[in-house]
Amino acid sequence: MARWRGHPSVKGSSEMMRMVLLCFSAIGITFTWGYEMTYCTPYLLNLGLTKSSTSLVWIAGPISGLIVQPIIGTIADQSTSKWGRRRPLMVIGSAITAFHILLLGFTREIVGVFLAESEFASRLTIWLAVYSIWVIDFAINASMSCSRSLVVDILPIHKQQAGAAWYSRLAAFGHLLSYGIGSVDLVTTFGTRFGDSQFKQLALISISAVLSTCALTCWAVTEKVLIASGDKEKGNDEGSVAAAVRTIWTTLRHLPPRVQAICWAHFWSWIGWFPFNFYGTTWVGETYFRYDLTVEERASRDPLSEIGRIGSSSLVIYSLITFASSFILPLFISSPQDTDFTPRPPRHLAGVLNRLEALKPDLLTAWILGHLGFSAAMSMAPFATSYKFATVLVASCGIPWAMTQWAPPTFLGIEVNRLSGNSDILPMTHHHRHPSGSKSPTPSPGTFSPADAPSASRPMLSPLPSQANSHNPSHTNSYASASSSSSSPTPRTSASGELSGIYFGILNIYTTIPQFMGAVMSGIVFALMEPGKSEESTESIDQPDMEGFNAISVCLFIGAMTTLVSAYMTSRLRHVK
Repeated sequence: MARWRGHPSVKGSSEMMRMVLLCFSAIGITFTWGYEMTYCTPYLLNLGLTKSSTSLVWIAGPISGLIVQPIIGTIADQSTSKWGRRRPLMVIGSAITAFHILLLGFTREIVGVFLAESEFASRLTIWLAVYSIWVIDFAINASMSCSRSLVVDILPIHKQQAGAAWYSRLAAFGHLLSYGIGSVDLVTTFGTRFGDSQFKQLALISISAVLSTCALTCWAVTEKVLIASGDKEKGNDEGSVAAAVRTIWTTLRHLPPRVQAICWAHFWSWIGWFPFNFYGTTWVGETYFRYDLTVEERASRDPLSEIGRIGSSSLVIYSLITFASSFILPLFISSPQDTDFTPRPPRHLAGVLNRLEALKPDLLTAWILGHLGFSAAMSMAPFATSYKFATVLVASCGIPWAMTQWAPPTFLGIEVNRLSGNSDILPMTHHHRHPSGSKSPTPSPGTFSPADAPSASRPMLSPLPSQANSHNPSHTNSYASASSSSSSPTPRTSASGELSGIYFGILNIYTTIPQFMGAVMSGIVFALMEPGKSEESTESIDQPDMEGFNAISVCLFIGAMTTLVSAYMTSRLRHVK
């Protein structure tokens, strides 16, 4: 049976400030993703890597997500570090990321210190850059896994939707910041003091972002410390990679029904999101070259630069809408855990406010509408005949993307916090009590630790097969739980978040496998429709063939169809108990 010391808290004088500090690391993580996804492909091509080879480099993202997040999450779940289970790995991941961003940005200079310019030096430069990208992907996935799990660990059930919404907001802000700073000519603005190219200066900014945001979250958050889990008390080496893999496999085969339903809904949506995220901006740029330029204009412009500029503009608009949606949508969507709160508005306003409240869709309905909105927009992609219309379609996906970033972590966080830790039986009722003779500690001023979170009425989920007796039964779904080592058999409604790492890792498996499928699907479409080079990206001044659809638009259309399946799977979640 697990034993704990201390209670979770977050510094801050208001709930908004505490939420921001808890989720602040998301800014640095997504800033790094934006920097890598936007600028690394041109950088690799500039080093001399072929386009076909760059596609192999980007397999690093799905592979790292598939491997790193579940394993790191499982190992973190069992960590007994005095600094907590998530923060040490967040710091290590961020430090490794920062070092390799520096290595990536100044690869030529680093190789030049040891080798004179030669063919071998050029090959070594390419390999060093590719190595850096792979390590960055693996390390940033470790930080992301722990930062997501930290939110679930700290917040009780009734705060999970708010926590996921704030994480989504700051993640969107990180992307927006990355694209916005990238659109500024940094060399002209700051000179060459911090590097003689845009790529190098952005590398330094990215390093500052990932380290500073991680440091602020780790400073602001205090985690409970796991003294020992049931398995460790029995002498099992649950912290090993082999044990983590066994636990992941066992858990995958015995997922609770609602967790499984959430994962499948997420799975089908990501088959659609993959081509959008990887090829969407290129599609806008190619549409511009295909339909909006004359032969003379095509002859006078650099295709690659122009496609990048036009595509980036659409991405900035898309990111602005995503960022705004992450703030606005929660105001018009009811929380799945608001049933325990009884509002008491002024009597003369009560009727109007109650009617407005009744019109709010719940989060599940909003998630379904998000799927349908994305599907509707991308089903029009093959019929876009101007870059302005293509930009509108891309920008309209900002709201569905905000829902995709918000809804799955919210629902999964709620289910993780409902996990029972005392037996394999599913108790149908639960009275929210502290163990006999114990009192909930009084939280210190300015910390995020309300002590009386509402309990859930739905039956609790079964624990993992390997963890059935490993939770601390004295933990309630409040921020401040009894410190220690009580072993009272009283069941609880909220888990301690002890297993949030593995469940979010498994959700990431259902995110990365569709990316492999999307890559295969896109490859088949490109091979059939555009077996040679893209006409829009060549230096040819001939007018491209207007007949037939653009290959990327066909990939986007197929993704729209799979998202309809996701909408259906999401609707089924309402009936899964």
